[in-house]
Amino acid sequence: MSETRILFGFHAVLSRMRQHGSSIQEIIIDQDRVDARMRDLLDMAKSQNIRVIQAERHRLDGFIGAHGRHQGVIARVVETPMPYKDIHDILESDLDEPPFFLILDGVQDPHNLGACLRVADAMGVHAIIAPKDRSVGLNGTVRKVASGAAETVPFISVTNLARTIRELKEAGVYIVGTTMDAPGSLHNTKLEGPIALVMGAEGDGMRRLTQETCDALITIPMFGSVQSLNVSVASGIALYEIRRQRVLAGGKA
Repeated sequence: MSETRILFGFHAVLSRMRQHGSSIQEIIIDQDRVDARMRDLLDMAKSQNIRVIQAERHRLDGFIGAHGRHQGVIARVVETPMPYKDIHDILESDLDEPPFFLILDGVQDPHNLGACLRVADAMGVHAIIAPKDRSVGLNGTVRKVASGAAETVPFISVTNLARTIRELKEAGVYIVGTTMDAPGSLHNTKLEGPIALVMGAEGDGMRRLTQETCDALITIPMFGSVQSLNVSVASGIALYEIRRQRVLAGGKA
């Protein structure tokens, strides 16, 4: 069953037009914004016969609240559910390489989740898995920061994360968790084959039960004075290393 939602910000709206322009019901723009970026957006909307409505800025503010940054553009879109509803749909689908997952254990900052979606898309992750509790969902801010990746990377919310991880292990997926004091290192760990990378929440890291369910725990070596990394940055580094090893092993480049 489809539903209507709001997308806002140039990246999110332009990405939706490029990927699924037919899903956009209408675009609402700030009538006072007439710069080149807006003209490009209007040209693309015209080429796809998408209805555009001009409005005063305060009306756009009303759609997303005072703290949202819409940049003068909002789109009403019809959201069609992704074909993948749970991990089994992906495991049983016709993938062209071993399964590759990113598990986020309690990421609550929408900007972090949006950035994680972007790096997951860039590194070819098949899905992001997150618990329904203690986690942010796919809200408007997440979609804006994700710059279109929220529409390309399946986001699967699960009731019991530890049980889901056990199901992945039973399906032959290797579970690798990241912690600051782990015995293994990203640089000397074999990260090939079916794999799921587990990243902890901002500040608290992975929950104890999640750690205990992992097959291996690794750390990202640090060479400067900074002691920790943002979860999306750490995800990008670790996912890139997994993709690098896959390419060297003859996998998808």
